[in-house]
Amino acid sequence: MNPSWRASVLGSQLAELIRRPGRLLTTGLSVLVAAFVVFGTVMAQQITVNTVLDRFRGTPTAASLVATPGAESGALSAATLRRIRALPGVAEAIGRVESGAPLAGSSERWLDLRSDPGTGPLSQVRLVKGSYPDRRGEIAVNRRAAEELELAPGSRTTLLVPDRKNPEKTVKAVVTVTGVVKSTATAEQQSGGYTTDAYIETLTDLPGFQRVDIRAEDRVPEGELSQRVSAVLDEAAAGASLASGSAVRAREAKETLEGDLLEVFLLISVFLAVAVAAAALVATSAFRIVFAQRLRQLALLRAIGAPQGRLVTALAVEGALVGAVTGSFGVLTALGAGHLTPPAARLLAGAELSGPGFPVAAAVLVIVGAVLVTVCAVLAPAVSAARVSPLQALRAASTVTGERGVGPARLAAGVLLALAGAGLVALLLGDLPGPGRQGYDRDSAMMVTVASAALAFLALIALGPLLVRPVLTVAGWPLRRLGTTGRLAVSGVGGAPRRAAAVSVVVALGVALVSGALVSLAGLAGYMERSDALQAPADFRVAGGSKGLDAAAVREFAAAPQLTHVTPYRTLPVTIGPEGARKEVDVTDLDPGALPTGKNIDTVTGTLDDLGRGSAVVASDVADLLGVTAGDTFTLPSRRGDIRLTVAATLPGKAPLQAGVLVVPADLDRMGAGRNASAILADADDEGLAARGKAHRALESTIRDHVADPAGVSISVLAEYRDSSDETIRITRTTALGLVALTVLIAVVGVTTTTSLTAIERTREFGLLRALGMGGGALRRSITMEAGLYGALGGVLGLALGVPYAWLLIRIAVAEAPLRLPAGQLLAVFTGLALLTALAGLLPARRATRITPMAALGDNE
Repeated sequence: MNPSWRASVLGSQLAELIRRPGRLLTTGLSVLVAAFVVFGTVMAQQITVNTVLDRFRGTPTAASLVATPGAESGALSAATLRRIRALPGVAEAIGRVESGAPLAGSSERWLDLRSDPGTGPLSQVRLVKGSYPDRRGEIAVNRRAAEELELAPGSRTTLLVPDRKNPEKTVKAVVTVTGVVKSTATAEQQSGGYTTDAYIETLTDLPGFQRVDIRAEDRVPEGELSQRVSAVLDEAAAGASLASGSAVRAREAKETLEGDLLEVFLLISVFLAVAVAAAALVATSAFRIVFAQRLRQLALLRAIGAPQGRLVTALAVEGALVGAVTGSFGVLTALGAGHLTPPAARLLAGAELSGPGFPVAAAVLVIVGAVLVTVCAVLAPAVSAARVSPLQALRAASTVTGERGVGPARLAAGVLLALAGAGLVALLLGDLPGPGRQGYDRDSAMMVTVASAALAFLALIALGPLLVRPVLTVAGWPLRRLGTTGRLAVSGVGGAPRRAAAVSVVVALGVALVSGALVSLAGLAGYMERSDALQAPADFRVAGGSKGLDAAAVREFAAAPQLTHVTPYRTLPVTIGPEGARKEVDVTDLDPGALPTGKNIDTVTGTLDDLGRGSAVVASDVADLLGVTAGDTFTLPSRRGDIRLTVAATLPGKAPLQAGVLVVPADLDRMGAGRNASAILADADDEGLAARGKAHRALESTIRDHVADPAGVSISVLAEYRDSSDETIRITRTTALGLVALTVLIAVVGVTTTTSLTAIERTREFGLLRALGMGGGALRRSITMEAGLYGALGGVLGLALGVPYAWLLIRIAVAEAPLRLPAGQLLAVFTGLALLTALAGLLPARRATRITPMAALGDNE
């Protein structure tokens, strides 16, 4: 073979690509989006890491040295701090203290206390309102304290601080709030107060400072200053250590990045891999269509002697060029977006974010990855196109791309993959864990579930063309009722099942991930709601101590306008179980139906509605100990003799507030319980920290004025447990749906690409329809409906794949979680994706209707 063949074949393919640059963008659009998403994630990671390092660590960037006390002394004295400040080369030295104090009249309400200069490079707070403390008896508070405790500049509050003369006692210290600040170093999860290191000592029981941050003067060598500070520490603070600020910050950064943040980035990388796989599928489909449209050109090259290997190489080089161009454009776009994010966040949200820098190595890797993904995507279509004989290739492109069947090898592979996935599911279903089961290897079971889902998706890719027509029969029924345009849309999709399957499986992947995330989140939310109903059934619990709360006090609590759902209950400990396995459990007459959270309590057997006189609701451990289920009877011992109860329901875990048995008050009276309530549960009358703070003060006032022995009464803020659960669900939902949205975005891009290319491929078909009298509007609607059908097909297949696997996964991960189907959300996803894919077909539809019938019928391409 003449060596010039390589150059001539390659040159002809590149010339074709240059002649039609729009085709380059269309075929590489999914790769462009994937490159943008991947490098955009790199930029987001850089912004997050840099922000953590610059803003949200314990050591300010300006700190040159950090001194910490030895184990024996436990603190650096104020005298030591003064000596450090007096050293030459020290621009600033700040003593740090982290402590806290309860508010007077309420040992449960706590104010975290920290020392901070308030201004300057070493400050870790920013003033929001008022002024910063500059004398004893003054503090600034964070925004949570301002809202929850109703504190504002000028207001006063009383803290219980250690008595200097007798550290075992406390004295009252009235402090004036001078301002409200925002911390730049810690999340405001607790109410906090700040003052300078000169005045913090009067509010804590510490003999000095827990650390000292030192800032060097300009052009003072760190080593020289370190020697001076070390000399002071050796004399005044035996055992104290000194480290450079950069070393401390690096250690803090490592601890931060090795924790939750690293896990988040690992999770993101998994979803990015899925998004890249989706992009490869879309690119493969696009190149298959493009090469089919160029079969005549390929046939001519084969007819004049071009070898098959040269054609494959030329088409692969074309794919590499597409990947390089679109990957570079995606990286550059993400780079610009990353550098615009910090100023945009500052302007729109007032958030301080650090810049991402210029991660050149990551950019090169993403571009190289885009080239590799595109080359891999182009290989199968290139080999297929190069194998076509000259005579077969001279047929119309639509004839080739419209081929419907799957080969025997593909069919066999699809069936084997489906059987393998089903086999793994059967294995898992045969050993599902029950509530409270110990020793079950959940991690391995979850990995097997993911592997089974992957096999099922691969089977869907292989068998997709065979599933198009059955699914289309159902999904396309409403469109057929719309007349000619609807029937044309259905026939257009059904007439090319391989093409429809190639696009629909990408949409199905996105729908499967979204529906799986929604179903899993619904189950997790149900589990958290149930857990909240058991652990924190109300905002507050007031425990009455050894004497309990009498009926008069309970009425006073119920009369407080700041409180609602005030529910008293009694608790009586009893010992139950067979000999050798007896245990003490709490029996309570708490009525779950009296609280809004009671509706979230699930049962294993029976129902809570059957709880009445002579019956009981039993926790899972008690039910296992006694071997009972709903309808069985058991005996409870009491001071007045044993009483026999019927099991109304059994629970999947503990009863509310860790009780073992729930009974009605009359049965607890039969067991000899006292008249006074052991405790009450109560909710704030409104949502928010401010309402909760008012309710807390109302409880304190009622205890002080109407309880005989207030010293023995305590208040627990159960709502903080629910706050943590709600925040966990919110973050999980936002993260999961944000990540799976990447795959949905690429799926929509895939629909746009396929619709654009098929519009070019079917130019003659559209021209014939126009010549037969179909208007441009009707043709546009037909093409748009076709695009929407890709979304509907993918939606049906994705729901069929995502929902069952999500149920299985949540059942394995949290056996106690309810299996919920968020039908409304899933319907919204299905409808929304069908509309999105329909909108994705609008531009190709408009382009197709611009071609005149004569021009279309005369097109030989």
